[in-house]
Amino acid sequence: MSNIPVSSSSNSSSFFTNLPLISAFVAFVLAQSIKFFTTWYKERRWDYKRLISSGGMPSSHSATVTALAAAIGFHDGLGDSLFAASVILACVVMYDATGVRLQAGRQAEVLNQIVYELPAEHPLAESIPLRELLGHTPPQVIAGGMLGLITATMIHLIVSVGRQIAS
Repeated sequence: MSNIPVSSSSNSSSFFTNLPLISAFVAFVLAQSIKFFTTWYKERRWDYKRLISSGGMPSSHSATVTALAAAIGFHDGLGDSLFAASVILACVVMYDATGVRLQAGRQAEVLNQIVYELPAEHPLAESIPLRELLGHTPPQVIAGGMLGLITATMIHLIVSVGRQIAS
């Protein structure tokens, strides 16, 4: 157990310079912002729930995990085991978004329709509707992945140029 490195205070103070974390966060914020402004453009109304809700174009989950994986690849190298783990995590998240969560959203849509068609005196007629926008279509996941990759690449390039200028 003596081979396990202990984090020093200088390493733990680098939270705000952690490029994979920053890339993932920026990609998430960008994806959610795109959904927010797209809703305004299509419906001419501000829907603040879009800033934190799931579902829609682009997938913020895909953008986040793809940016994380790409930034780890830039930082630690493509041969690093952390990069491999982050790629697998990204694949699982994106598969889940188009599989389980998308199907759950479609089931919610059907159940909401059934409840809507119930007679008014039925005990479930006044049920709160289930959320239908849970998962993503493949184009939404692909767009999120591309946004994540572009975000991580841009942050990597900006930081690289900044370091060259500083030295």
